[in-house]
Amino acid sequence: MRVIAGQAKGKRLKAPPGMNTRPVTDMIKEALFNVLGDKVRNSLFLDLFAGSGSVGIEALSRGAQQVVFIDNNASAVGIIKDNISNCGFNEGFAVYRNDVFKALTLLDQRETKFDLIYVDPPFTIEKIFDQIIHALDQINILKQNGRIILRTQRKKQLTAKLECLEEYRTNNYGESVLHYYRMYEEVKPNDGDF
Repeated sequence: MRVIAGQAKGKRLKAPPGMNTRPVTDMIKEALFNVLGDKVRNSLFLDLFAGSGSVGIEALSRGAQQVVFIDNNASAVGIIKDNISNCGFNEGFAVYRNDVFKALTLLDQRETKFDLIYVDPPFTIEKIFDQIIHALDQINILKQNGRIILRTQRKKQLTAKLECLEEYRTNNYGESVLHYYRMYEEVKPNDGDF
């Protein structure tokens, strides 16, 4: 696992031990950032269920203004901090050990808003995917033109239209799928793929 592009390009990243995390492959990460493109530079980026921090670190490397990493596992939080340090970053990030659902409530209470939210819940908890997308739909932490990207296992179907969010793109990569959401009221005729 490595940083693909930007300031920390080529830096190797460690993953937390054990089978509870499924580090995103370089292929999926590269495809994700190809889709996000210029939206990453100067963005406020939230990495939920951050694991190794690989996706958030990639955003930092590509010029995100601020990246917030959240994971409830102490080992994962330690690895994220080590990976950030190894990549040479000393500002533009915050790492929190917290339950993601509690953290979302706190972020909402603080009126913190993000341009990009990447969500990578554990594949071993079947109901968590629906719970997290509904939780994100019910709080107000996504900027008007922001995007939410949720990684699931291939067989998982998600609600396409919620109260505030709408799924507008999916991409399959082996056993993983990336689901892209945006604010429902933003949708306009002739809106491009992204």
